[in-house]
Amino acid sequence: MKYSLVKIQKIDKPRISVMSLADKVKGQGVGSAYSEQLNLIEERLDGIYDIKKNTLKSGEITHYHSINFRFFVHSYLNRKRTVRVGSVHFIPETIEGSITLPPWMKRIFYWYILEFYKNMDQLVTVNPIFIDKLVDLGFSRDNISYIPNFVSREQFYKITQEEKNRVRAKYGLTENDFVLLGVGQVQTRKGILDFVEVAKSCPDFQFIWAGGFSFGRITDGYDALSEVVQNPPKNVKFLGIIDRSQMNEIYNMADVMFLPSYSELFPMTVLEAMNVGIPMLLRDLELYENILFDYYLRANDNDTFSNLIKKLSSDTSYYKNWAMQSQKGSDFYCRDSVGKMWEEYYAQMLELESSDHYAKKSKAYY
Repeated sequence: MKYSLVKIQKIDKPRISVMSLADKVKGQGVGSAYSEQLNLIEERLDGIYDIKKNTLKSGEITHYHSINFRFFVHSYLNRKRTVRVGSVHFIPETIEGSITLPPWMKRIFYWYILEFYKNMDQLVTVNPIFIDKLVDLGFSRDNISYIPNFVSREQFYKITQEEKNRVRAKYGLTENDFVLLGVGQVQTRKGILDFVEVAKSCPDFQFIWAGGFSFGRITDGYDALSEVVQNPPKNVKFLGIIDRSQMNEIYNMADVMFLPSYSELFPMTVLEAMNVGIPMLLRDLELYENILFDYYLRANDNDTFSNLIKKLSSDTSYYKNWAMQSQKGSDFYCRDSVGKMWEEYYAQMLELESSDHYAKKSKAYY
């Protein structure tokens, strides 16, 4: 009697399929957050998982970072083969002030956003305030997790004074200028008009905005914003969309990060600017309370913004205190601590995927 040889196969590492097109549109914080998270897990978890990007196949875990329709179809077709994790970078209310759509199209788009999230088994958000908002929309609290953003200190760091002066000269600034920097897409919700009004009230200072119209003419308030960008006050410069590889020098040429935005999730620009140790001056938004704590200066009106800017420029000890708070914020959101969160999270997802009782009924939506 002949016996066939039994081939012993090597046990493969579990796979994480990472799905995202967030980096296709320049100047988006979502793209930056995705890039940082992907770099982190590739570095930290490569020996534990087989990490693949935008493949047709699913892994034991499939993590969707963007809500493109092809990923919606992918998640549906693979619903019985994988644990589907969806990153919540926005919900319908945070789209307001970003883009302008006809009412019928807006209703469809907002419906689609929630349908995409409903199609996930688990959701993860970068801001804890979104957990309650998602629960109010009907999602299960038990299936929503919070893991914050972070940025790399290898990419964003303080440069020397000599290098800073060189960068300033490149953008038409002098060594003695007091520079306020805003970063982000040119949108109504970013407070661009307030940024310009504050600049008018502080004519002795220089105001720089790095970012442009990532969504073109459908940007909310496009006509008014375009007029301001094309004809700014003398002390305001709009640099347009800057490649992320050049953003470290942009942050470093500033004295203060000034972001009067009306709506954010967890702005990557704030974390990036904290890494270079400049004070943060932001609008007093509820969503910052549990993520930025006391690391930033806050205000709700243009007069207060102007007064705080003038104090930062004239009071050395006041400036140093808020620069130090910014550094503390950078230390809090360090790479290692966030990396450990992702390591533990994916381990939980893998355990969920392999459990005998898991029958795809523990979806994020109920």
